[in-house]
Amino acid sequence: MTDAIDTAWEGELPITLIEAGQRPFWLDVKEIWRYRDLFWLLARRNIVTRYRQSVVGIGWAVITPLLSTLIFTVIFGRVAGISSDGAPYPLFVFTALLPWTYFSGALSAATGSVVGNGALVQKVYFPRMLLPFVGVVTGLVELVIQFVTLFLLMAWFGYALGPNAVFILAFLLLAIVTALSVGLWLTALNVKYRDVGQAIPFVLQAWMWLSPIVYPSQQISDRLRPLYGLNPMVGVIEGFRWSLLGSVTPDWSMMAVSAAVVCSLLVGGVYYFRKTEVTFADVI
Repeated sequence: MTDAIDTAWEGELPITLIEAGQRPFWLDVKEIWRYRDLFWLLARRNIVTRYRQSVVGIGWAVITPLLSTLIFTVIFGRVAGISSDGAPYPLFVFTALLPWTYFSGALSAATGSVVGNGALVQKVYFPRMLLPFVGVVTGLVELVIQFVTLFLLMAWFGYALGPNAVFILAFLLLAIVTALSVGLWLTALNVKYRDVGQAIPFVLQAWMWLSPIVYPSQQISDRLRPLYGLNPMVGVIEGFRWSLLGSVTPDWSMMAVSAAVVCSLLVGGVYYFRKTEVTFADVI
């Protein structure tokens, strides 16, 4: 709910009272839209500062997943002989690394967004939720470049997009919402407990191995798949593979569990963030 602003006149000078919204469940899109200029300014600053003084620059958006794909292909595809659902193993891995690289980068950026902009938070008013939004959206720039690289790899291996490709936008939206929902929780927690920011690299590393990046989810037993689906990235990664490579049809019940977890995290994240944002300036 938009912060209530009441203005009263005392003589010649106006008195403005800014009060916190009364409905913490409310995601005020209109208020965020009013501050869109600040949003784009922060987004541009994040992109520029990330690659400033870098020789390769934004090329790291391609180099990192390509090197990871090469390593995973040699170790898991050649040595371990893990199945790739009939697709070439490099394509199998790179398609999964697209949403994972975006998610891990967006989550890291969102988690430190409020603490990293502490001086701004303490001096001026703006919707605090704007900061994790910036972290989530700026990662899409790299994702677009990685999509181009994927299409080149598909052409190299003689793969063409199938009719399932029309669903990629839905799974891209699911990836964005997943990063935002988890990011809202961790952003608010990181303001009060800085250990959260320190633990993020380890959490993401463990999370990656718990996601179907180097192996297909079909290797998980039917009995454990509903539990495995509690990982929200399972639905995102399987959806990307199915849409882009036309691989084995995913377990839709497992995908539904992942989507339900994402929705629950988003609602809870908005509530917790709105409830705690009034203390951000004092705690920082």
